[in-house]
Amino acid sequence: MKMKAARWYGRRDVRVEEVEVPSVGPKDVKIAVKYAGICGSDLHEYLGGPIFIPVEKEHPYSHVKAPLTMGHEFCGEIVEVGSEVTRVKVGDRVTVEPILAKNGLEGQYNLDPNLGFVGLASNGGFAEFCVVDGGLVHKLPDNVDYEQGALTEPAAVALYAVRQSKLKAGDSSVVFGCGPIGLLIIEALRAAGSTKIYAVELSPERQAKAKELGAIVVDPSKVDAVAYIKEQTNGGADVSYEVTGVPKVLQQSIEVVKNDGECMVVSIWESEASIHPNEIVIKEKTVKGIIAYRNCFPAVLELMGQGYFSKEKLVTKKILVDDIVKEGFEALVAEKSQVKILVSPK
Repeated sequence: MKMKAARWYGRRDVRVEEVEVPSVGPKDVKIAVKYAGICGSDLHEYLGGPIFIPVEKEHPYSHVKAPLTMGHEFCGEIVEVGSEVTRVKVGDRVTVEPILAKNGLEGQYNLDPNLGFVGLASNGGFAEFCVVDGGLVHKLPDNVDYEQGALTEPAAVALYAVRQSKLKAGDSSVVFGCGPIGLLIIEALRAAGSTKIYAVELSPERQAKAKELGAIVVDPSKVDAVAYIKEQTNGGADVSYEVTGVPKVLQQSIEVVKNDGECMVVSIWESEASIHPNEIVIKEKTVKGIIAYRNCFPAVLELMGQGYFSKEKLVTKKILVDDIVKEGFEALVAEKSQVKILVSPK
């Protein structure tokens, strides 16, 4: 039996083709994919990869290498379970926590030395069906539909970034870059009780989205963003979140926080970035990185049930997998008005 899948072959070479429907092992579940989001990481792989995608040799846990089916922000309905799977059943509506780690979702699993992702180091959700380990799925609450469920993975990145920072209720914060993750971080900051959330963004369309989510928008083409925010916050914000991956913005993200403040680096980088260490040393600032998430999915789904991370505010387009290159990847490159594009197999 064949199915359609969007497969990564190389830089700017993603092909929609017919492949065999994957089979289920004893610990696996097969998911009929309903929606899969295109992530910034997918776009990095399309434009500048390979980054996470194994090319020379197979990933040690998945035993897969390129070409492979992309897509790691996805949800759907379980249509088959392996003989050893007991925690979910056929018919369950689920979202996938797409991390490949040696011991599954145990301990500090996102820091596994061979960390991989379903859809980046194994075959993923830009397809009609996807098979994953049964331990990676989370049931969707009744009040969270499939479109909303496809936002769980990127929302988990955002919530984890805020949870790992030292932000407390009542603190001020700054988000540099209002792409999908930046906007989701604004939502997570709102949930965490940040009273003043500044959003530094050039795109008018993304500025409008940030404002809609409750942020104070700062346009760096019109004002010195760092100087303006330091003035507004009486010396600097409590915590900043760097979500652009633009080298010069890293230094700004460090400068904008107060003495003893914290800068969280959320971006995945394609190149080096220089900073002045004295900005950290003399002012006792902290610079901290995060990768992906751990132990966040249940909390994200709970918050979604309360109205956070709303699909109405974040999903800007829905397309078919047949159109993923032109209407998906290329649209995200050309149209800054796009936030989250969801892909459905049919």
